[in-house]
This record gives sequence, C-alpha cells and structure tokens, in this order.
Amino acid sequence: MAGTSTLQTADRALQVLLAFTDDRPEWGVSELARRLDLDKSVAQRLLATLAGRGFVLADPETRRYRLGPAVSRLARVAERSGAMSPLARPVLAKLARETGESAVLNVAHGGSYRTVAAVDAGGPLTYSAIVGHVMPGHAGCSGHALFATEPPEEVRELFGPEPLTRYTASTPTTYAELEQRWRQVRETGVSVSDGEFDASVGAIAVPLALGGATVASLTLIGPSDRVSGRVDELAAPLRAAAGELAVRMAPSDSAN
Repeated sequence: MAGTSTLQTADRALQVLLAFTDDRPEWGVSELARRLDLDKSVAQRLLATLAGRGFVLADPETRRYRLGPAVSRLARVAERSGAMSPLARPVLAKLARETGESAVLNVAHGGSYRTVAAVDAGGPLTYSAIVGHVMPGHAGCSGHALFATEPPEEVRELFGPEPLTRYTASTPTTYAELEQRWRQVRETGVSVSDGEFDASVGAIAVPLALGGATVASLTLIGPSDRVSGRVDELAAPLRAAAGELAVRMAPSDSAN
C-alpha cells in the first residue's frame, strides 16, 4: 500500500518505469497492466504521459514500449553529480579493510568505463585508483562485468572494429576473446583479469545489478601476483559487498 504522503499517480508512473529491466526491456499495454495489476486504460494513459516526456518510446509497428532518451539523460546527470559515491564509499572502505586490496566502483562510459568511487587499501604494495579515471571497456575485468549482458551488436558499435587496442600481452583484442570473458561473468557472476591493461595489476570484479540491469561493477584490484592467487578468497567478500551496495541503492519498497 502507498503511504499517506505518496501521490498515487506519480507512484504508478514510477512503477511503470521500474518494470523495464534487462530481462524485460519492452512491454505491451495489456501485459504491463496485468503485471502491475492496473486497469488497461490506466496503463495506457501512464505510458502515453511518459512517452510525451520522452521517458518511454512506442514502436509504431508493434505498439510496444521501451525506455526512452529522458531516462538516459537523468542517469547521466545522477552519475555526474556523484550520487553513487556517498552510498558506495562506506561499503568500499569495509571491503578494502577486509581484503587488503583496493576497492573500486566503475560505471559504463560509452565504450569505456569510469571510476566513480574508490578506497585504497593500506600497506606498501597497493593499487591506487583515481576517481574520474576512464579505462577502455575491453581491457580489464571491470569492463567485462559491465558489458557482459549488453547486446553484442551494441557493444561492437561502442568498442569499434577488430583488432581492439592492445595494452599488454593479456589484452583481449577480438570479440571472440571478449565473449569468453563475458560468458564467465554470465555463468559465474565474477570476472577475473590478470594484467590486461597494466601487466603488473590483477583484479576481480562483479556486476552490480539494480532492477535487473547492470548499473556498475565492483572491483578489487592490486598487484597481479598477489590477486591472482586469492581469487576464490576475494570472491565471497566482493559478492557480499555488491549485495550490500545494491540494497543501499535500490528503490524503497515502502510505497508498494
């Protein structure tokens, strides 16, 4: 039930937007109405209103709806305003203390990925991450975790033609190599890289999903020879931290 301070129409419109996920990127009016337990006419009016502001788009042939450009614009504003950082830093700090490796949160940035929050581990041999630093999407487990569930044709458009830029002997430069990395993420939920961008650096990453969509990747990073021997040990706290951060960032259910 909606709380007394909740505007019902606005709440319903937000429920409509949150119904779009990676697993369900498009909806017809009737099926969305059934999914949200709405009258079909109400669902139609909500979608028409959202379409009028660019939050959804209707395919003129199939009459099915997908998210529109206004959603992407707001997502970019939220990311650039640093909205993730205050939520992420306590989780990253705890993860860095527990593992002794630097903890980093990255988001997609075109065909690259960008660091939006980071906490460096203590000790003489650590990797220092720089907030705002942009890395190539095909080199490193952070990128693999971010792009693993994206449509391959869209990723190819972002990354460009083969061969992709080689940074070290371990950099994947073909889409066949990248598909192996992406398959690992889809099957295990974890991505591991050993010197793909910097030969001295190793890392392990997991995707951070909200509403069925990957919105970021959470990564532990450090000296290659140390991280490569601790993959199984690091995976559990990394997954736990991603779960904790997803809870912090998830929309509140209190109005449902």
